[in-house]
Amino acid sequence: MFRWPSTIRVRLTLWYSLLLGAPLVAFAFLSYAAFSRALVSGTDRFIGEALGAFTRELGAERRAGLSLQQAMFTTVHEVRFRELHITIFDSTWRVVASAGPPDETPDALDNELMAASLRAPGIAAPPVMLTLPARNGAQRLHAQPLVADSQSFVVAGQYPLREAEQMMGSIRRMFGLAIPLLIQMAAVSGWFLAKRSLAPVASMATYAAEISATNLHERLPVSGGDELVRLADVINDLLDRLQRSFEQQKRFMADASHELRTPTAIVRTEADVTLSRDHRGEAEYRESVTIMRDASHRMTRIVDDLFLLARADAGHLVLRAGPIYLEEVVDNAARSVRHIAERQGVSVVLGDLVEAPVQGDADLLGRLLLNLLDNAIKYSPNGGTIQVRLSRRGNEHQVSVTDQGPGIPPESRDRVFERFFRADEARVRDESGNTTGAGLGLAIARRIAVIHGGTLDLVESRPGHTEFRFAIPAATLAVETPVMT
Repeated sequence: MFRWPSTIRVRLTLWYSLLLGAPLVAFAFLSYAAFSRALVSGTDRFIGEALGAFTRELGAERRAGLSLQQAMFTTVHEVRFRELHITIFDSTWRVVASAGPPDETPDALDNELMAASLRAPGIAAPPVMLTLPARNGAQRLHAQPLVADSQSFVVAGQYPLREAEQMMGSIRRMFGLAIPLLIQMAAVSGWFLAKRSLAPVASMATYAAEISATNLHERLPVSGGDELVRLADVINDLLDRLQRSFEQQKRFMADASHELRTPTAIVRTEADVTLSRDHRGEAEYRESVTIMRDASHRMTRIVDDLFLLARADAGHLVLRAGPIYLEEVVDNAARSVRHIAERQGVSVVLGDLVEAPVQGDADLLGRLLLNLLDNAIKYSPNGGTIQVRLSRRGNEHQVSVTDQGPGIPPESRDRVFERFFRADEARVRDESGNTTGAGLGLAIARRIAVIHGGTLDLVESRPGHTEFRFAIPAATLAVETPVMT
């Protein structure tokens, strides 16, 4: 069973050879048929003209006073053509007169074939033209009726096709040598053309095979035609995205390790210090356990945040969307952080809330709002106020959270939603406070906003005023949304 080659170079070579060889073979067949027809046509014209001259000469002999028999005998012997054998038959297919080249006599078998191929004498019919096989080569036959003295005869001319066959044999040999040679040349040319055309692809494959995590910054060479240049650009763009993703992953792992190292070190150090002394009071033990509990809480929160982001990145974060009222989520979130804000000397003021039906996951939206409020409490000064407002604009509901902190430096505003990013440490209230995070809150909040089809942006930031705004499409509660993943 034929199997198509797997390499593109061989396939292109075969196609190139086939596309050139097929027309060549077709051209050879058509040319051969045209040459053969032209030679036969030339032979037919020669025989026809010779028979016409013979008939005219026969008429002239009759007018000269010779009998019909004498006129026929005289004409066949006087009117002679090279290699043309002329025979006259009567109505019974008996040879009346015949003449041919000196070294050749009529073949009885040929005469029988001629007789069998002709129509009955005396019936008006066009000349018969056919090719007869013979021992010395094919013969071309022309036969036409002849009426003389009220008698019916048939005049037949038989001409050998040796020269035509020799010429056609030469043409066959020429085509037999030229066509395979041309196809072979086409195959060789196609091979080199395919090799040259695919050289940039082979070069890109070599470079791509050498690119790994250690040299991910390298790029493929851009060369060749427009298609190959576009292929190289697409692959290089893919490598750019992979490099950014890889660097982001490395930075993510490094930041996660750094963030987890602190609470882990606190727990280990506090435990070592506690166990290093044989006798300690209950108050000291309580203080140590409290420190370890706070550190474990922070570590648990970091792990939970990392797990949530990992599930979101992998597309496994389940969005249990349903009809909810956003104002209830906002009110619950504000109530949840009030006791934490009061311990930090910060007040949370809830503005007027409009009715805001949306399709969403109440737990995730609550997580988003808690992260925004936690961020606002973290950066608010003592005695500061956090404003929370819910409004509707057009086809969306907007929640804004505004704090009175020192603001975010201009060079840091584009990075506040990056994972593990923190602004100037001087802006952080207290590392031991409950609101201290690992720089994942805003990243998680934006991811939740995106999967709800909404947005989360830093609207404004200056000393004494920093505003984050969350927008989500409005919905009619009668519409049910299926569970999405």
